[in-house]
Amino acid sequence: MTILRHVIRFVVAAVVLMFVGFLVPGFSVNNFWTALIAAVVIALLGWVVEAFFGDRISPYNRGIVGFLVSAFVIYLTQFVVTGFYVTILGALLASLVIGIIDLFIPIKTHMDLRNGDAGNRQET
Repeated sequence: MTILRHVIRFVVAAVVLMFVGFLVPGFSVNNFWTALIAAVVIALLGWVVEAFFGDRISPYNRGIVGFLVSAFVIYLTQFVVTGFYVTILGALLASLVIGIIDLFIPIKTHMDLRNGDAGNRQET
């Protein structure tokens, strides 16, 4: 069940990246498979940034630092994933659009990688 949740999360993230590629100038994704790979790479780079700098600079935090880190992670992804192209302005706009979309369709699960599935437990 947990693996299915992650697969769905990455598929939704890939669809969001495809939509952002259609909407944002300076942001281009060749096809769905490229978007899916980019979603995985963005998640991994976000995890690495969070592991090095902690939760305060996490791309998933709401705020200007999280916004800028998210744009930086999106920009770095183009160097790892072929068929994924973004300019600096495109990364900033994509980070903004993804943040707005995330308000309505949360892509990140509440699972904290360090605490297992503790983020999904109900408190008693």
